[in-house]
Amino acid sequence: MKFAYTIAGSEATGGAGFQVDLKTFQQLGVYGSGALTCIVSFDPNNNWNHRFVPVPANVIHDQIEAALSAQDMRTVKVGMLGHPATIEVVEEGLRSQEWDNVVVDPVLICKGQEPGQALDTDNALRSKILPLATVVTPNYFEACTLSGMESLGSVDDLIEAAKRISDLGPKNVVVKGGIDFTGEDAVDVLWDGTEARVYTTPKIGEERVSGAGCTLAAAITAELAKDSPIEDAVQVAKDMVTAGIRARVSAKTPFSTVWQGAYSQEV
Repeated sequence: MKFAYTIAGSEATGGAGFQVDLKTFQQLGVYGSGALTCIVSFDPNNNWNHRFVPVPANVIHDQIEAALSAQDMRTVKVGMLGHPATIEVVEEGLRSQEWDNVVVDPVLICKGQEPGQALDTDNALRSKILPLATVVTPNYFEACTLSGMESLGSVDDLIEAAKRISDLGPKNVVVKGGIDFTGEDAVDVLWDGTEARVYTTPKIGEERVSGAGCTLAAAITAELAKDSPIEDAVQVAKDMVTAGIRARVSAKTPFSTVWQGAYSQEV
């Protein structure tokens, strides 16, 4: 049995965050557990904006302590943290043991936060969490922010952004071009500290699908927990997200969500 751990926020519709991580782990044959960092619920009466409630730091500490004491966790994914106090206790938890893989999906913006608090959160994430990462998976906006680049208009730009972010600590950087990258293809780039690998599939529609980034990072996490090489892990993740977007789940929300169950992996 292979194990993967997630430290992330709950998203009430099941389309992102902690719920997506566990569904992705399960679909890829990995036993998943985790710690909740915050509770996020969309507000249908306010343009589906986020309602964000942080979990107290001592409760996050207790969750991490319990899980790491119960099982031999060597691979972890870090998702939404959302508050400087959360980042501090998560840093403490990550430093409490050695890890084979620390996958960080760097959620830089939490809708509903005050600008000052959001900046404090971003700065704390960069200084305390990114240096501990072995893999980081920024989306287009996050890659621009972390790399200091204004835009990413070409594959070479994606590669350059990945290299710059790698200089912040993580050896492996997966930049997700997503819907914001120009052209007909969905392009992701892996920089492994030595060379770049480009993953390309045709875009499916022109609208965002909730949970795509979470699914990609969680799938990479699951595959690394199974001792797959990073380049293979990213390919499985790319295939899973593509299948999940193609079979996306519609709802009364203005967005659809990725369906992790659409992907099947031959054993």
